[in-house]
Parts: sequence; structure tokens; C-alpha cells
Amino acid sequence: MTSNRFFLGGTLPLLFGLGLLAACSSDNNGPAVPPQTWLGKEVRMESRPNPPRPGANEFLLIVSGNHGKPVHDLVVSFRTSDADDWKQAIQDGEVGVYRRSVEVEPGGRDVLQVKLKGRGAEGVLRFPLQVAP
Repeated sequence: MTSNRFFLGGTLPLLFGLGLLAACSSDNNGPAVPPQTWLGKEVRMESRPNPPRPGANEFLLIVSGNHGKPVHDLVVSFRTSDADDWKQAIQDGEVGVYRRSVEVEPGGRDVLQVKLKGRGAEGVLRFPLQVAP
């Protein structure tokens, strides 16, 4: 009888709470975009929501150096069309995260172009997007 009381009084509410946390987690069920490299640094891209939907979406660029150390001395800009002007991303402190909202749409604006400047160099990476219908 004691073991049943413990299960109902302690473990069951814990399991219920964990289930709620999982159900309330952010929408992150889209395909993972493989990281790329620039000047020996790992560059990862994430979208909010994931997968991106037509319209404005927030993109995060995470740049890591040796041993996962954040790279925070870059100027990063985004666009999704060659016809667009570059939009400078906002840097989140010194944690190597850069974010910006840009427009996406299937078949037209479905590649996130990322311009990186710093350390005496400049380059552009392209991250193909699978835009949700």
C-alpha cells in the first residue's frame, strides 16, 4: 500500500509536470540545417519558427571557434533574395549569437544568405530553407 501511495503522491505528479513541459516547448520540429564553416569557425543557423513559414521569421546565427568558444567580434547581415538590401543582425551579448527577422516564401525567398565580416575578411554563406506551406 505504501508504494502505491508514493506513486500517486510523488511520481505521478512529477511525470504529469514533465509531460506538460514537453507539450509547451517551442516549435522546434523542423529539419536541422547542417552547420557550415567560415575561416575555420563553425556557423549554425536556427529559425523561429522551425520550419520557417511564409512571412517574417527570426533567424539566429551561432558562431563558434576553437573548443566551442563563442565568436562575438563579427558584423553579420541577412537577406533572402539577391534583390534585397542586407539587414544587419543584432548581436546577443558576447555569446556568438546574431539574430534578425527577414521575409521568406517558398520558391522565391527560400535561401538565407548570411554575410559575415570580421578579422580582415568578408564572406557569404547560404543556408537553404524548407519553408512550410
